Order: sequence, then C-alpha cells, then structure tokens
Amino acid sequence: MITIIPAIDLKGGRCVRLRQGLANEETVYSDSPVDMAKQWVKEGGGFLHVVDLDGAFAGKPVHVDVLREICAAIDIPVEIGGGIRTDEDIELLLGTGVTRVILGTRACEHPEELARLVEKFGGEQIAVGIDARRGKVQTKGWVETTSVRAVDLAKQMDAAGVGAIIYTDTARDGMLDGVNAFEMGKICSAVSCQVVASGGISSVEDIRRLTALNCANLTGAIVGKALYERAVSVKQLKKAAQ
Repeated sequence: MITIIPAIDLKGGRCVRLRQGLANEETVYSDSPVDMAKQWVKEGGGFLHVVDLDGAFAGKPVHVDVLREICAAIDIPVEIGGGIRTDEDIELLLGTGVTRVILGTRACEHPEELARLVEKFGGEQIAVGIDARRGKVQTKGWVETTSVRAVDLAKQMDAAGVGAIIYTDTARDGMLDGVNAFEMGKICSAVSCQVVASGGISSVEDIRRLTALNCANLTGAIVGKALYERAVSVKQLKKAAQ
C-alpha cells in the first residue's frame, strides 16, 4: 500500500508552496507550520514530508527550531530535506526527532560519500531526494540542471545502501498537472530500496496510476498543493492507495 505523505514547505517561518520550485512563485498557506502538521495528522497523513526552502537556497539548515517543534507535536514519522550539506547538518537534524534526512545536492555532487554516510548514520535514516526535469537531475534548490541521468543516480544511491529515494518531477511540482507515472516506474524498476513519488500528484486518479505500476518498492506519495487547495483530501487519496 502507498502511504500518503502531506508536505510542508518552510520559508520565512511560514508554510508555503512554490510553483515549480521558484522562490518568487510563492503562496503562503499558514503562519503556523506546527498547526499545519497537526492538521495533516488529524486528516490521516501517515508520514510528513518537510522541506526547508530557505535551507535549500542557503545551503544549510535554517528551520531547525520549527522542525523540532513539529516533531514534538505529532506522532507520525517526519522526514526533512533542504540544504543538508555536511555530517554536522545530518546530526543536527536527526537530533530534532526526524525519522530520516533527505540529501539532494550533496548526493549528486558527491555520490561516493553515501556509503560512508549510510555506515555512519544507518540506511533507514538516510534518504536521497532526486529532483529531475526531463530525466536529468537538478540541484541547489532546482536552480541548476546537471547532465546526470536520474536513473543512473538512483542506481548509485541504491548500491550505497540508502533507505529510500524521493523522486520529484520538478516540471510538475506545484502545477497540479498529474504525476509522471512513467518516470516513476523507471526509477522503481532500477532500484530495490523504497521509492517515494513526488511532483504533480493532484487527484485520486494519480494515486491509482501509481498503484497500477505494481511496484512493491513504491511505498509513498508526497502531496502538497492539491491538499492545500482542497482539490482532494488525504482520506480520498488513502482510499485509492489501498
């Protein structure tokens, strides 16, 4: 079964959504990320995906205190991504109570380090976020597009022992255009670790398309704007995921 994972994007201490990851395409949904987290738990979210947008652009964690408050306020697992570049960043964030940290830019620029990080922190606490546009990996808050193929990076990360890959189709993120099930299927088939789908998931039909892939390692689906805009509910998505 696919776990429905509501997303909270943090910018300036508030809960926002960006259109295609663009800093100037921002919509503020709540001034209290903690209350928002509680709301998603109440509605049935099974996991919480948090992105430190300021951290992604700054290259270091920014919302550590807010993250600590979120983890203390809810009883479902929390994952965090955005600006995690050093071992010290990982230690700091794991200390807030999160279940796992998501490495993006660091994983792409220094893939040889991942096996060491898995050995040091444990595979279940290390996830890799692969953000891609047209199959090519993007880094530094989606500002730079590399020549690295997403499938190749996924294979490398899987071989290093990471617990999960969060795959985001950045062209669809925040657009309510629907999930790129074809690319998601390619990633799932290339690896044995858990895969979490992200980007464009906006309807019950999107969840059905992911379920229809019949990929045992496709364990979660991150949903953001569609939930905030009330285009669909967590309950509806959970039903479709069963």
